[in-house]
Amino acid sequence: MKHKLAVIGLGNTLRRDDGIGVSVLESLLKHFKRPDADYFNFGIVSFDLLHKIENYSAVVLIDAIDASLAPAELKIFRLEEIDYSIKNYSSSTHGFNLKSLFELCQTLELKTKIYISGIQVKDVSYGEGLSEELKNKQGEITKEINSFISKVCNNAL
Repeated sequence: MKHKLAVIGLGNTLRRDDGIGVSVLESLLKHFKRPDADYFNFGIVSFDLLHKIENYSAVVLIDAIDASLAPAELKIFRLEEIDYSIKNYSSSTHGFNLKSLFELCQTLELKTKIYISGIQVKDVSYGEGLSEELKNKQGEITKEINSFISKVCNNAL
């Protein structure tokens, strides 16, 4: 039997803004934890993520993206809505990107609804701590993602 929702934070906290997914997940757990959702810090994406996803009817992934948006801009979309036609578009800042995840989900015919809460990065150089832009907007981003999670849990999407 599938659980209702998994909220999964992704990112590498040793690559500055790339750790925003993990940081937002921690904020959600501290301020907005819901009993009808499971929360996971998945760090850097790997194939093990697929095994976790398949146990849920819906998943919200929180991740850093590089989509030529303004730093700290949040974009929430379904996994299949990623536009792969843009050259040099990196939907995730990890080696195993969201495009690869989508292709595997299609191949495996997973029925899980996968939503991406992508946050535009400014600095993914080696180091700890978020850039000022992401640090200043983290609270607002967390609230927006929590609002989206509420809609998913209430079957409003």
